[in-house]
Amino acid sequence: MQLPRIGLTQRTQKRKRKRKLKMEKWRATSNLRRSLKSILNRQLSSVSEFRYLNEKRSCQSSFNLIRDCKSLGQVNAIQHRCFSSASTLVQRNPSFSTLNSDDISYFKGLLGEKSVIQDEDRLETVNTDWMHKYKGSSKLLLLPRSTEEVAQILRYCNSRCLAVVPQGGNTGLVGGSVPVFDEVIVNVSSMNNIISFDKVSGILVCEAGCILENLISFLDNQGFIMPLDLGAKGSCQIGGNVSTNAGGLRLVRYGSLHGNVLGLEAVLANGDVLDMLGTLRKDNTGYDLKHLFIGSEGSLGIVTKVSILTPPKLSSVNIAFLACNDYSSCQKLLIEAKRKLGEILSAFEFLDTEAMNLVLHQLDGVRNPLPASMHNFYILIETTGSDESYNREKLEAFLLSSMEGGLISDGVLAQDINQASSFWRIREGVPEALMKAGAVYKYDLSLPVEKMYDLVDDMRIRLGDLAKVVGYGHLGDGNLHLNVSAPEYDDKILEQIEPYVYEWTSKHRGSISAEHGLGLMKANKIYYSKSAETVQTMASIKKLLDPNGILNPYKVLPHSLNS
Repeated sequence: MQLPRIGLTQRTQKRKRKRKLKMEKWRATSNLRRSLKSILNRQLSSVSEFRYLNEKRSCQSSFNLIRDCKSLGQVNAIQHRCFSSASTLVQRNPSFSTLNSDDISYFKGLLGEKSVIQDEDRLETVNTDWMHKYKGSSKLLLLPRSTEEVAQILRYCNSRCLAVVPQGGNTGLVGGSVPVFDEVIVNVSSMNNIISFDKVSGILVCEAGCILENLISFLDNQGFIMPLDLGAKGSCQIGGNVSTNAGGLRLVRYGSLHGNVLGLEAVLANGDVLDMLGTLRKDNTGYDLKHLFIGSEGSLGIVTKVSILTPPKLSSVNIAFLACNDYSSCQKLLIEAKRKLGEILSAFEFLDTEAMNLVLHQLDGVRNPLPASMHNFYILIETTGSDESYNREKLEAFLLSSMEGGLISDGVLAQDINQASSFWRIREGVPEALMKAGAVYKYDLSLPVEKMYDLVDDMRIRLGDLAKVVGYGHLGDGNLHLNVSAPEYDDKILEQIEPYVYEWTSKHRGSISAEHGLGLMKANKIYYSKSAETVQTMASIKKLLDPNGILNPYKVLPHSLNS
């Protein structure tokens, strides 16, 4: 027997008729492209169907900041590296050994020749980061296929004091997934099996090399979704996502990986395997050590397996692309969205007019959904629920009240999957547009929402005509992506940015890394966000788990503590 749907009473019908009359005012005073009735008439069936896949990793190699500084008497071995004028000179740890023929023979015996890569072209790719900003000089790429092989690799490297860089999809933006010098690259991409999935609990267990988009597709067929969604999902891997505690587009709804990862398996520097691959929602037996590895960027151990809680896929998805006159309206709109959309709000993204201009001019086929004029700010709102009629009514009421309150100056709702995809293309295409525009200085910051855009305004005053300052990001969780765009890299520009950006963030009790990690770029900047005592405790943990310091050296912690 089918239960009656809540709300279908005479009083409810009367309220709906009243709302219909109010909608006439909406249509008369707003510039929405179509009436809400016709636009919302078609529901979007799945989040995973319309996310734009940004697999392109092209960028201009001339924007390489790396300058190799070879020590006297060391013609063939790079002993020092400079990464931009604002960074400290990085010196190779003299305690690390250099790869020799015996090492190669051992790895070939362990993994087989096909999994021991010395080809220069393939090494060129894995030595270089996504932005072509950081480049190492590793002579060896290893492709283990199991946890046991990872354990044997690390056990051998630790005994020989060979430095190691764990690597997944290599989509990071802070130099964390590529060598600094000649570290051995251990890439887990061959470990890409889904081990189990429990439809009752929604718990997925898989290996670290699974590409995020493949997991999204697998779960979509099971009627579930990943709690994590990134623009780089076509390349990034779940082990790297966990190791960097990646945030992404759904954090406002589903929270961080610290909440969604139930367990993991990790291999320590000495080859010991920590089996923390639990699938329980509750487990209060001792220290929850998995959290040490979530966000540690491979500096404490190599994550080899993950168990993650996945939410069910909901059938009703709607996307609104809105314009606001000022940042204050964006903030107020966020407050109203949390109050009035509540449990169905799944994304709240923003970009400023500079970001929109870049996307429209740099990316082929992208059109402004609100073509009448350019606006100061744009907001992308996504709602996800299980009842299309209820969700539509809720979103309709929210948009009406926001327009009447002057928070929205214009807007449009996606009528179908293609239109929804085009909206996401604008937001997810900003990083690609910035890369195509020229040199770009990227800063991933967490700040109080009310202060977030003040930094963008301050940087525009500070830089003047030297460069364009672009602001966009995850407004729903206070994550600003501050980007400075210029025709080419210039030390004068960098001197105006750093350390000012870090000092400004620290002054306002923010974090200098919201979701990208510290890597090499920000290792020496950690004190802007963490106290000396906290950093020293981190160094003690590193020393305990990796006494020889072979795992991802020169990253995460200050170089003075890594040596």
